[in-house]
Amino acid sequence: MTSEYDDATTFDLTADRAAVKLSSDWGIGNAVNGGIIMSLLAQATSAVSRGADGHGDVLGLSAVFLSPGTDGGGETTTDVLRSGRSMTTAQTVLTQDDTERVRAFVTLGDIDRYAEPITLNPQPPTMPEPDACVRSSDAPPEALSQSGLLSRVDIRLDPACVGWAVGQPSGNGELRGWIRFADGREPDLHSLLLFLDAFPPVTFDLGAKGWVPTVQFSGYLHARPAPGWLQVRTRTTTVAGGLHEEDAQIWDSTGRLVAQSRQLASARF
Repeated sequence: MTSEYDDATTFDLTADRAAVKLSSDWGIGNAVNGGIIMSLLAQATSAVSRGADGHGDVLGLSAVFLSPGTDGGGETTTDVLRSGRSMTTAQTVLTQDDTERVRAFVTLGDIDRYAEPITLNPQPPTMPEPDACVRSSDAPPEALSQSGLLSRVDIRLDPACVGWAVGQPSGNGELRGWIRFADGREPDLHSLLLFLDAFPPVTFDLGAKGWVPTVQFSGYLHARPAPGWLQVRTRTTTVAGGLHEEDAQIWDSTGRLVAQSRQLASARF
C-alpha cells in the first residue's frame, strides 16, 4: 500500500514543470504545512536535475514563503542554474492559480559522498523513550480537527516540554521529542524536510498562541536516515517584535545528526 506521504509528494513532470496537488490532509488550519511543501519541492527539483544530467540528492534548501499553500492543484517550475561535477544548483517556484506560494533555492549532490567521514557529530539530547512521552494523538479533539498533519505524523514530546499544553509554558524556548510517519513508512532523505517543520511551534513553550507561519527557511540534509524513530530538538533564543528564529535538529535511530534547519517565523503572544 502506498504511503500517504508518497501520495502527497507525487507529481506529473513535463520538462522543467511539475503538476502537483497540495492537500489539506497535511494542513494546519487553512494552510498546507510548509514541510510537506518543501519535501514536494525537493522531489520535483531532484527529478528535473536528474533529467538534465545533474545531481539528485538535496543537500540544502532555502525557501521564502510568499503566501500560504492551499488545498488544490499547483505547478512547480525549476531552473537549473548550474550543474558541476560535484553539485547542482537550482531554483524552484511553486504557484497556485497564478499566485506564487514558495520560491526555493536548492543545492543538490550525492549525499553519500558527503556523509562520511564524520569529523564532528553533536549528540542527541537526553529524553525519555517514545512510549514514555506525550503522544500527539492525545491532543484535544479541537486541535486534531484543525490539523490534518497531526494525523499523519506520530509525534511524542518529552513530558518536560509540554507544560504549554496546560497553560504552563516553561519559558525555556525548547521542545524535544520523537517523530515518525503514522502509517509506518520509514523516513528517507527528502522526508527530513517535512520532519524539520512538523513539530509544534517552539514559541508555544514561551506562551505564544495560534498559527506561527514560516517566513523564511533554510534546511540542510547530512545523511540518509536509518529506519526507526527520529529524535528532534527545536530551540529559539531570540523573540522580538512578533518574529523569532527557530533552530531544529534531527538525529536518526543510530544517533547520527541527519538534518538541521533555521527558520524565521511569526509569533503571537
